[in-house]
Amino acid sequence: MGPLFSPTVALAEKRLLDVKLGEIFSWLGTRDFTPNGLIGGVRKGHDRYYNKYINVKKGGIGGVAMLLAGYVVLSYVWEYDHIKHDRWRKYH
Repeated sequence: MGPLFSPTVALAEKRLLDVKLGEIFSWLGTRDFTPNGLIGGVRKGHDRYYNKYINVKKGGIGGVAMLLAGYVVLSYVWEYDHIKHDRWRKYH
């Protein structure tokens, strides 16, 4: 007698974390890298983030704080060269 629950999910429907290392190139081959596919992936990621952290019954500040922290880090990375040059400038 076999296992009680043996899920067989198509490789194209697996998430990245569920893909085994040997299947990674086959999985990448099933991805849609067209502009519509990339926009759909971003939209799906946004929907997952929104439903997990923002659209909850007992919501807190965690999701918004994470989004704000990501914005601060990203803006710092974008402006790092300018900040680095200001550090060595003398004001007098």
